[in-house]
Amino acid sequence: MYLLPAIDILDGLAVRLAKGDYSRVTVYHDDPAAQAQLFEEQGATWLHVVDLDGARSGTPENIAIIERIMRKTLLKVEVGGGVRSLDTIARLADAGVSRVVLGTSLVADPAFAEAAIAQYGKLLCAGIDAKGGEVAVAGWREGAGVAAEELARDMAALGFRHLVYTDIARDGMQTGIDPAAYVRMAEAFGHPVTASGGVAGIADIEALGRVAGCIEGVIAGRAVYEGTLTVADGVRACAEATRIAEAAAVAANPCGL
Repeated sequence: MYLLPAIDILDGLAVRLAKGDYSRVTVYHDDPAAQAQLFEEQGATWLHVVDLDGARSGTPENIAIIERIMRKTLLKVEVGGGVRSLDTIARLADAGVSRVVLGTSLVADPAFAEAAIAQYGKLLCAGIDAKGGEVAVAGWREGAGVAAEELARDMAALGFRHLVYTDIARDGMQTGIDPAAYVRMAEAFGHPVTASGGVAGIADIEALGRVAGCIEGVIAGRAVYEGTLTVADGVRACAEATRIAEAAAVAANPCGL
């Protein structure tokens, strides 16, 4: 498990939305690259970036800012929002990002998703955002009529090995997380998933830590901006959960067979 502080970019600013609602915006920094540097100074090694303008329009609008983040930090950066062409993936790959998240295109353009995973493999991550178990697309403004767990199984069959699952009803609300939802998604996907949506404090990371075998990473947004979770504490909690999970695995199988 590792922590991914989140930077959502809208109109060139680092913001957070409440439940993905573009009319409920809180601005946290006027320079996303400077915010990324702060997260790095606080101990982060990963960063989750969403181009909200791109997610809404379908065309990435903040790649230049992402490129600036890459130049100014040594962070591993995961990027999503409006990634719907191989050219966009190529530009992000050239910028040095560690992971590119495909969201709406998984449903709207499965042929593109198939071509992308064939060409870029482990660089790619499936991004599944859901409310009430139904996948939402187009910047969370539309229901796709597809069950989240069904899409997770389809993406695993296609070759995806990373998945970010966002609980829209909890995202940006600091209401706490539902570990069981991520366990179900991991079981459907067949691999650990990155949990996103509702992390309010250290207790939520500890709760996910108890099912660490199902969790690859934890995305935290509003909590780290508003001080209910520090990046340093989140990084330590994720590392401790990993240590405990690995020790338990060794104890259960001491010969490594």
